Amino acid sequence: MLLIAALVLGAGLLIYSQTVAFTGDEGFHLLAAQLIDDGKRPYIDFCFPQTPLNAYWNAAWMRVFGQTWRVPHAVSTVLVMAAVLLAAHFVFTRLPEAQNWRVGAALAVMLSIGLNPMVVEYGPLAQAYAICLFLLVAAFRLTIAAADSASVWPALGVGFCAGAAAASSLLSATAAPVFLLWLLIYNRSGSRWLKAAAYFLGGAIPFLPVVWLLKQSPRVVIFNLFEYHLFFRTLYWPKTTQHDLEVVTSWIDSGQALLLILLAAAGLLFIRFRSQWEARLRKEFYLCAWLTAAIGLEVCTAHPTFPRYFLLMVPFVAVPASVGLYFAGVSLYRPGRPFWPVAILAFLLALGLGKSLYQRWNDVRTWADHEKMAKKVDEVAPRNAPIFADEEIYFLTRRIPPPGFEFSYSHKLNLAAPLMAQLHIVSQAQVNRMAAAGKFAAAATCDDDAADEMELPSLYEHKTDVDDCAVYWGKVTVKK
Repeated sequence: MLLIAALVLGAGLLIYSQTVAFTGDEGFHLLAAQLIDDGKRPYIDFCFPQTPLNAYWNAAWMRVFGQTWRVPHAVSTVLVMAAVLLAAHFVFTRLPEAQNWRVGAALAVMLSIGLNPMVVEYGPLAQAYAICLFLLVAAFRLTIAAADSASVWPALGVGFCAGAAAASSLLSATAAPVFLLWLLIYNRSGSRWLKAAAYFLGGAIPFLPVVWLLKQSPRVVIFNLFEYHLFFRTLYWPKTTQHDLEVVTSWIDSGQALLLILLAAAGLLFIRFRSQWEARLRKEFYLCAWLTAAIGLEVCTAHPTFPRYFLLMVPFVAVPASVGLYFAGVSLYRPGRPFWPVAILAFLLALGLGKSLYQRWNDVRTWADHEKMAKKVDEVAPRNAPIFADEEIYFLTRRIPPPGFEFSYSHKLNLAAPLMAQLHIVSQAQVNRMAAAGKFAAAATCDDDAADEMELPSLYEHKTDVDDCAVYWGKVTVKK
């Protein structure tokens, strides 16, 4: 039953990933992977304010199967479903009650993750959410295994998974010390200090590309990984504090989030005060609460933060939520009869997902829209001519962006000229001057503000609209 449910959820997620899955920031990640596949180095050759492992991961898969967005989407779908199965298997093997409820609780975990709107909408993308989900859940399982093992290998695996998650996205970084602390405190076999050493060794391995790049240009790497996030992310998001408060409290308006939170709280209270489970088992479920708190704290303090960041917490809320559903089922319904409690949960989760996808349907562009734009650009602009475009268009047309155009948000920065050159950043004022001087054979963008500031409608004779985006070509004049 669990495998059938996984196949159904996975098939649905795969279909979504290959049709309408898209977000506006995804093109930046795909373009970075494409540039890496072409031999360029993140930070050193182009601005890339992210840890690089996910970009290298996408580049590797695209090198094998082709430079198309469909490849990372399919790989991300597999990673999401692997995380779902790992979390569900944990509950299936741990719930020390009636066999029927083991299946029911495991199915509840699968549904809680696989039907979560943020997981469905952002998991099967080229961004780092899928790989972080998988690595965090894998690290969770390995941490529990490492506590009972006299060998240091599981501890090394924990460190590697936690380090690889952070090397894919720093949004998952706070989970790493939680895994280490839990392992040291609740270690039951072997030397905890040897395990700590193995953990640090495993955690260092995924950061070897960063060390390699850091040796080549420390100033550039430090800016991309730390300074940009600490001081410059707010430039492209006005009223950041108000925005963050709205995002952090948005769970109040989400029926699905409220349901999971209430079930998880009930599950933890049951484990703590009503269950007769042995202490070691209760502590394994408490680890989920620790991880939820650590990841949640980091996500809440990201400036600005966004609802999709919270999807990294979903597996660690879903696990105790399944226990809460079990507690509610045996208390309010019938022990050993999980069908109706799980069916009601599935109905509510599916309803919430359907509503979210319906609201998103008319508000978000898809890769099909950008493929139309890319086709038009290839029709009107010579292959070797520079163009101004969003990252998605550079990726789809396989055109190397002009230097400094690899990351569009960087145009909002205004630093000292030598530093801007070193960081491969071009300011918006420079972009405007280049457009006015006729440097671009065509322009393709979905950013209305940028188009207006560059005065694109007055610079080109022709314009084709695609959804709420536009392609401009045929220069009419060169401004001096």
